Amino acid sequence: MARDVLTLGQVRIHSGSATREEAMKEAADILEAAGAVTPAYFDAMQQREMTVSTYMGNELAIPHGTNETKDAILASALSVVRYDGGVDWGGEPVTFVIGIAGKGDEHLEILSQIALVFSDEDEVAVLKGVASPEKLFAVLSAVNES
Repeated sequence: MARDVLTLGQVRIHSGSATREEAMKEAADILEAAGAVTPAYFDAMQQREMTVSTYMGNELAIPHGTNETKDAILASALSVVRYDGGVDWGGEPVTFVIGIAGKGDEHLEILSQIALVFSDEDEVAVLKGVASPEKLFAVLSAVNES
């Protein structure tokens, strides 16, 4: 990949909670601000969520668009938002919402990097404990090495 998929500006921590829709909108807005997607990507995320939940387990949801809306993706990128108050993701408790946009098949490699981190409960506990977006970014920046 020519550029980093995750930058510090794409990482946020909120002390409160959000609805699933608010969390998906924030994920899409961060990706759009990064120049990775068009405004149509939020609708694509909603379409995906209607067909299958993007809840992954271990307090993680990875909202993303559908294959039919690949034209809304301009570049591969991630957004990472931690909601300390949680998000009710269709009945599942979510703390981390990682928006993903993958150009071509790049999203598969990015997803595998995220899955490695979030499959380890100790690693998730570390991510929940960091105090700043800078520290959260430092822990997750390995996704840029894929």
